[in-house]
Amino acid sequence: MTEPADMTQRLLHSAWRFPLVAASLVVLATVAVLAVIGLVPAAQGLASIFALSVSLYRAGTMIKGLLHGRWGIDLLAVVAICSTVAVGEYLASLIVVLMLTGGEALEQFAQGRATKELRALLDRSPRNAHRERSGLPVEDILVDAVVPGDVLLVRPSELVPVDGTLLSDVGIFDESALTGESLPAERTKGQLLLSGSINGADAVRMKATATAAHSQYSQIVALVQEAAASRAPTVRLADKYAVPFTLVALVLAGAAWFFSQDPGRFAEVLVVATPCPLLIAAPVAFLAGTSRAAHAGIIIKNAGTLEQLSRVKTAVFDKTGTLTQGNPSLAGIRVASASDLSEDALLQLAASAEQYSTHVLAASVISEARARGLALVPATSASEHATNGVTADCGNHHIVVGKPAYVGSLVSGFDMTTLPGGHLGIYIGVDGRFAGTLIMSDPLRPNAKDTLTELRRLGVVETMLLTGDAATTAQHIAVEAGISNVMAECLPADKVTAVAALPLRPVMMVGDGVNDAPVLAAADVGIAMGAKGATAASESADVVIMVDDLSKAAVAVGIGQRTLRIARTSIWTGILLSLGLMVLASLGMIPAVAGALLQELVDLATILNALRALGPGRSAASVGSTAVHAVSTVPAHHRVQSGGRGPGWE
Repeated sequence: MTEPADMTQRLLHSAWRFPLVAASLVVLATVAVLAVIGLVPAAQGLASIFALSVSLYRAGTMIKGLLHGRWGIDLLAVVAICSTVAVGEYLASLIVVLMLTGGEALEQFAQGRATKELRALLDRSPRNAHRERSGLPVEDILVDAVVPGDVLLVRPSELVPVDGTLLSDVGIFDESALTGESLPAERTKGQLLLSGSINGADAVRMKATATAAHSQYSQIVALVQEAAASRAPTVRLADKYAVPFTLVALVLAGAAWFFSQDPGRFAEVLVVATPCPLLIAAPVAFLAGTSRAAHAGIIIKNAGTLEQLSRVKTAVFDKTGTLTQGNPSLAGIRVASASDLSEDALLQLAASAEQYSTHVLAASVISEARARGLALVPATSASEHATNGVTADCGNHHIVVGKPAYVGSLVSGFDMTTLPGGHLGIYIGVDGRFAGTLIMSDPLRPNAKDTLTELRRLGVVETMLLTGDAATTAQHIAVEAGISNVMAECLPADKVTAVAALPLRPVMMVGDGVNDAPVLAAADVGIAMGAKGATAASESADVVIMVDDLSKAAVAVGIGQRTLRIARTSIWTGILLSLGLMVLASLGMIPAVAGALLQELVDLATILNALRALGPGRSAASVGSTAVHAVSTVPAHHRVQSGGRGPGWE
């Protein structure tokens, strides 16, 4: 298609989308031609009829808005149009009409710019997959037809269609759309692949572990759509500014008319008193902030959360998988003196029982056993007891694994193990007797301390560690991170009670496990480490961090503060500039036509200011130069749920 033809098509498309704007431009051009050729009465008549028709239409939409509890500034625009027509300022009336109808087009343009990152997510959603079946050629299917267990081929530069595990030996993937991390991620056989990531230069094979609807990318898209549809308190507050602003404008216009005895003065004041920023700037700023967060791998579910984030005074953290790396390693095995089991035998039995647990530590125990070449014994029966542990009948043994109080209540000869600082214990009973302890080490994240420092710089006054782990382990991690307030050995209900009792609000809670879901929902702002956290935690949270990077919690607070600051600045800039112009107009210093043009510049300035929320500003993104950016390698069946077991397990 030639360039002129392409331009014509775009103009026709714009005219179809915004018919009132197109009609206003046509009428304005026609009126200008009539005035130039000397047909001034015809020009004035056409302009007046069109302007009054638009004002009548806007009056109808204004009444509908009032019936739904939405205050706006349409009243000022309608009165301004009518008054300019009444005093013969027909060109000014057309400019006001153009400003009013063009406000919708300007808002859609600004919102489109603000939601660029969000729309990019929707535009690149996986749509197709290549399924392999034994003895059959590779078939192309819709991504919605993929079921867990399907073996899929992902060709070079293609999107990973669903969540799954890598069957090939190695693969390189671009996960920037999911995590905000620009560097390619290397995955090896058995590791998790996230839908929406882009394969590298080599074709790879994978096994699906979820349907498209339940995969990571679809969940991100759903969260983004929810966020884009929400309205922040500041956005609603901007609507309320319209009421006093309208009254001030009408009083000032009336006073100007009264003292000057010139009805044209009334029209001149109202022409500069129709600021679109009150309706557009705040929503655009919040959409821009949400988009900025999405680009950084932070999904903020609703615009109101941005305002809450900006005012956070207390930050509360879970321990395992949040402050710590969440990949515990075996530091030692202590066999009970009364047990005749070897260290390997004790680890083998514990790992056999842990096959039936959803806790994050279970994956570590199983991994250690397999690393030693120990075969796992299948269970004839198994049961997990939430917040406590798991019991299983494996081979000829009845095994109990869990926290000390739970195991101690079910076996004889229990002996509480003295643990080194920062370590946690997994207690094991075999055939009714205490058999020993697995000592696990889960070190502090490298960037945890820097993240806490950044939060304090952002105005977070109080920090707290809430964990179901033993007090000695919790205290050790808290001291390393720089947290003074610690509450250990908590059940999920205890965490909710503790957060509710905190005096400095709003409270932000950061966690990742199933046992964190209640407290994430109870906090003023719940932040889930969604890269490897539980689905339940992500659903309960207000913010989901899609990359395994604790520093993103500080980045989210920084984005919230900057977005709110820009939104309020945009609102007040529009108000103050309009008030200044109204004062000048009341003194007869701004003609109606010039005032209408100046008001357009005010609108443009405030909208451009609102779009600054798209930029990084002073970001906390650099917190912790050694931040872990790669998505966790915990196998998918252990990643989906990670239910806490209380003391000794959190």
